[in-house]
Amino acid sequence: MTSSAFTFAMHGFDLRFRKVALVHREWLTDSYVRVRLQGDQLRGFDSRGSDDHVRVFFPDGDPETVDELRAAPSREYTPLFWGDDWLELEFAVHSGAGIGGPWAATAQLGSIAGVGGPRGSKVLEGQPDAWFLAGDETAVPAIRRFVQLMPATATGHILVEVPDASRELSIDVPVGVTVRQVHRGDAAPSAPLIARLEELTAADRPNNAVLGFIAAEQSVVKPGRALLLDRWGLDADSVIVKGYWKRGDIEYHAPH
Repeated sequence: MTSSAFTFAMHGFDLRFRKVALVHREWLTDSYVRVRLQGDQLRGFDSRGSDDHVRVFFPDGDPETVDELRAAPSREYTPLFWGDDWLELEFAVHSGAGIGGPWAATAQLGSIAGVGGPRGSKVLEGQPDAWFLAGDETAVPAIRRFVQLMPATATGHILVEVPDASRELSIDVPVGVTVRQVHRGDAAPSAPLIARLEELTAADRPNNAVLGFIAAEQSVVKPGRALLLDRWGLDADSVIVKGYWKRGDIEYHAPH
């Protein structure tokens, strides 16, 4: 039975493609960067769900048509902050890997990109009694979005897998929410996070209506669902568990 305290409702958008330019970058650690994209075509942009994704296109040069823009290499990211004509995204940057991270790290200011979507939003309605959010760096923008929805009285737990202590990512949370950073080191992606999830038992379940969100490398899905659905008995409609990326498959993208 779906919790009476909150639910997720689907909201659709007309799919649009927007040309933007890179205007600012801010390094939060030496392997994690926030960028600002700007352009008149961003007017009217909206994203109502914390787990939303937009597809970002990385053309070589300045495409003249939407078709040329859409032909460029692309990847999906969670929109973080936006205003009348700007959008901010965060990128995990791994040496020599991927398309978006190297572009965010090295593209000249003024470089052109494209933004498509979001196609739709899974919108939180109502208020959970407790929150459990977990993920690696790729999930941090979504985690930040969920935190923005928390009231000052919120209680919950957040787990974030990062490479090491020097690359921990600051997340401002209400006083009743704890944040623990899990260090990956030389382990396989998501392995340390999975180990933490598997340590949690039924006795660790927060009381009443719990919003559960877990997203990282694809291998996190099975143990994440085992925790939230099996051991904690949460309703499938009150949780989001996704592989945001898949090791060895650069074309993989999370299901919507």
